[in-house]
Amino acid sequence: MRWRGGWARMVVAGAVAVSAVWTVAAPADAAVPGNVIDVVPQAASWRGVPGGSIVDYWMTGSDGAPRRASGALFVPSGRAPVGGWPIMAYDHGTSGLGAGCGGQTTAPGQRVDNQIVKYFLAKGFAVVAPDYLGLGRFHTGPHPYLELNTEATATIDLVRAARATHPALSRTWAVIGGSQGGQAALGTAHLQHGYAPDLDFRGTITVDPESDLEALLPAAGPWVPDIRGLTDTATTAFIAMILTGLRETHPRVDVDSYLTPRGRDLVDGIGDLCLGAIMRRAAGATVGDLLSRQLTTDTFSTALTSYMAVPTSGYDAPILLLTNAADTTVPSPLHAALIAQFVAADVDFHTVVGHGSHCELSPQMWSAISDFAARIKSTPTRP
Repeated sequence: MRWRGGWARMVVAGAVAVSAVWTVAAPADAAVPGNVIDVVPQAASWRGVPGGSIVDYWMTGSDGAPRRASGALFVPSGRAPVGGWPIMAYDHGTSGLGAGCGGQTTAPGQRVDNQIVKYFLAKGFAVVAPDYLGLGRFHTGPHPYLELNTEATATIDLVRAARATHPALSRTWAVIGGSQGGQAALGTAHLQHGYAPDLDFRGTITVDPESDLEALLPAAGPWVPDIRGLTDTATTAFIAMILTGLRETHPRVDVDSYLTPRGRDLVDGIGDLCLGAIMRRAAGATVGDLLSRQLTTDTFSTALTSYMAVPTSGYDAPILLLTNAADTTVPSPLHAALIAQFVAADVDFHTVVGHGSHCELSPQMWSAISDFAARIKSTPTRP
């Protein structure tokens, strides 16, 4: 099975359908991250999964201020176990930059997203799935693509909001994600200790996560067309998405000063688009076409690291790291580097290495996921 999103190398054909009806956000006098704005129960047929609701809630934005966000909540049928249903948060892969692109509060949802939801519901978990900041039912500006902190706050604050709406949900929770979602899951795992000590976090499942790109991207410059492997449309699109997010969240970096007119036109034009449309806008452009100078200034490197770098220490719960040696989307040497960094920092993690493509889950990986979920369930949940 291949997880949708991430650094998908194929060009997505056709328009990305967005069937959600979203609301234009208005300033609020008082809002607390994790508080509920609205809950919209869905029919049993929604996304092919019964027990679903759309949750609108407050999360912490890039600047630390509350922002409106949305996500999905699914609760197993039947009576909750003693202590309540444990929660599995699902962080999705790359889907675009604009409102309605997140896919978790739209119908019918993405096939792989729905499979993950069904899998953990069958295991006795409630499931929450954030759209991420800017990708859901509210117009809050371009999604800050790969910004680790807001991916994490979107996830944690949705867990809090879900518990506020459903007393049958326990404090016990974990997180799973692949590609961008794998990076988000690691960011969530690292942030939760200080951000949500009120919850009972049990661990992380991450599949082919984006990592260490902040160490490679500064090498990009106008000459990149001469570097093999960095000239495909997908790479150009993903880097343009990063630059769009960085420009929104770190205005002092002056991202525009690094862009050619073509690069500026692309970055200016994709902030409200979903992935397929972004791919089409980037078609025919190379990374070098975007850049007027190299991304090696101290200001740029420092901002990029704070924006997207995966922490390599400081985790307080186990990590299941699933990687594919044949991954060319997030190149497998980056996975090897992350493994080495975890070993050096004595992180509590277990790795299963497969030989499939990006985010493809082998039978051995599924077995490891099942064992990980069983260990969470074997320890009593905390109400």
